[in-house]
Amino acid sequence: MESSGRTVGVIGLGYVGLPLLLAFREAGLSVTGVDIDPEKIRLLEAGETYLSHIPADRIRRVLSTDCILTTQMEALNQVEAVVIAVPTPLTDVMTPDLSFIEDTAVALGPHLREGQLISLESTTYPGTTREVLIPRLEAVSGLRVGTDFLVAFSPERVDPGQADHDITEVPKLVSGYDEQSLQRALDLYSTIVPEVVPCSGLEVAETAKILENLYRAVNIALVNEVKMLTDRMDLDIWEIIDAAGTKPFGFQAFYPGPGLGGHCLPIDPFYLNWRAKTKYDFEMRFVELAGQINTAMPAYVVERTRQALQDDGAELKGGEVLILGMSYKKDISDIRESPGLELMSLFEDKEGAVVSYHDPHVPRLPHTRKFPQFAGRESVSFDGPNLAAADVVIIVTDHTLIDYELVGSQAALIVDTRNAMKEVTAPAARIIKA
Repeated sequence: MESSGRTVGVIGLGYVGLPLLLAFREAGLSVTGVDIDPEKIRLLEAGETYLSHIPADRIRRVLSTDCILTTQMEALNQVEAVVIAVPTPLTDVMTPDLSFIEDTAVALGPHLREGQLISLESTTYPGTTREVLIPRLEAVSGLRVGTDFLVAFSPERVDPGQADHDITEVPKLVSGYDEQSLQRALDLYSTIVPEVVPCSGLEVAETAKILENLYRAVNIALVNEVKMLTDRMDLDIWEIIDAAGTKPFGFQAFYPGPGLGGHCLPIDPFYLNWRAKTKYDFEMRFVELAGQINTAMPAYVVERTRQALQDDGAELKGGEVLILGMSYKKDISDIRESPGLELMSLFEDKEGAVVSYHDPHVPRLPHTRKFPQFAGRESVSFDGPNLAAADVVIIVTDHTLIDYELVGSQAALIVDTRNAMKEVTAPAARIIKA
């Protein structure tokens, strides 16, 4: 592919940054990718992938020319625009952790040059771009926003593993510090997306992104709570949702699960709630309640499992638990905030069970900040003996590659949190929906 002569850099080559880097290069821009993890740079330079939904042949094809891959910020001093796509996690006390944005701004500042556009894509609370990013860039660089350099906020809308939701097919919100920043950002993103949607200010775009995720989190919490009620009523929540979904207006189906995962839904509502309390003395009761319900779902699954084992005359302590699916959603390798990790911890560390897992997309668990003790644990083989040896099989993620007929024929007890067994005919196992 040819180069347009335009240049862009991307900081943070994860689930947001790497697709952006590829999209910009496919649009003909010369690209520079920066990440603090040297292993990611090594893999990309070797034409390999570390994200299961991005094939290696695409990386080799797209990044073979007009591409710089490095851990060094100084490589960005010649590009026209820099996109920041770094994590925005929570602290241990559920408050925003902006250290990645702060550290990036401090590291980028010395290499900032006049005329550059800096665009933040990381999901965060309203006010972050203006109050956190810009002051640090100015302090370190000695330059002034609006006069010497431009700043935009354009939130990511990544849906890993969904081909029909590729970033190049989804309308993109774009906002700027001033009109010049906005126009430059609109021009940049229009090279890779079909529709750019200008917002009147940075805080509008920041809040819109959180609202998108809050809408889902609250509705998932609602259906999770209804599910806990229908379990007591001995009714099937999945059948109820399907029945309600036949209404052609006024209803959108959301589905229960073992807990929220990914970088957005388990985190973003807490960002907005923290901002509401600390700056505006406003209590977001819906947000807090939704967070409480969704956070409690792994413990609910554990309790349902305990009850099911006791009904069979068995105990959870010392029992063999096999978790199927460790990533937070089907058919991808992303384990960020995965309820599978929380369940493994509850079953093993709190309940004293013996836990193993199988996930065709996660052969080995990476290091995570919350569960470092599981780093390096490997996926067990998916076969009849392992299924039969388990006292209970917990379906946490409904991967397409898992043979549920085999699960149903070999396992003795199945706790199904995803309704994955719905199409299995005449399973030998006892199935508990949780």
